[in-house]
Amino acid sequence: MWTVAIIVLVLIIISIRQVNQYQRGVKFQLGKFVKLVDPGWRIVLPIIQSMTKVDIRIKAVDVPYQETITKDNVSSKINAVIYYKVADAGRAILEVENFWFAVSQLAQTTMRNVVGQMELDELLANREAAAKRIKEIIDVTTEGWGIKVESVELKDIVLPDNMQRVIARQAEAERERRAVIIKSGGEVIAAENLAKAAKMLSSESGALHLRTLNTINEISSDQSNTVVFAVPLEILRAFERMGK
Repeated sequence: MWTVAIIVLVLIIISIRQVNQYQRGVKFQLGKFVKLVDPGWRIVLPIIQSMTKVDIRIKAVDVPYQETITKDNVSSKINAVIYYKVADAGRAILEVENFWFAVSQLAQTTMRNVVGQMELDELLANREAAAKRIKEIIDVTTEGWGIKVESVELKDIVLPDNMQRVIARQAEAERERRAVIIKSGGEVIAAENLAKAAKMLSSESGALHLRTLNTINEISSDQSNTVVFAVPLEILRAFERMGK
């Protein structure tokens, strides 16, 4: 009697499996899928039953540098990181072998295909759009594996040295173009203001004379300056009228 009780107790002890909160268990009986197992202590009978634990936390998969060619035939190296999690532990075990490896390989091929459909300028200017497109394509395939892709982030885009020099010259030319536009715009505004000032001075009698006197007063404060006095036309015309 005691022998049977001890055997049963030992059998129960060795049959206990712990499923943590961040895991789900996939239970098999005689090789057939039975059910998903929630967190806690669970009984898995030896020989006739087995259980595979699946981590359902979000995972980060680093996609190594890939040699890619853009739509305009520019070679580059690109790497990324993918964040995904197991949404259905049963399908993740039953539908694909080594789902983490499968996701990584799918990401590499998808990244090369998406980059090949974009020109270099578009890729550099719209990295988020490229990452979103990669995520959508991967998510469609991995949905059947019970995998949910949370996001894809492009980390680095490495260009050949000659292409980096071309882009640097292009950026420099763009900055020079903007500087010329800003400078010419300032000159236009200054010319407009000078024209307004000249019109205002010419329309008021004696305004030009007062402006001249004010200028002479400003430059006479420094004794080292040599002042050349310019007589306004208004004064000459006044003397001319007095002579008549």
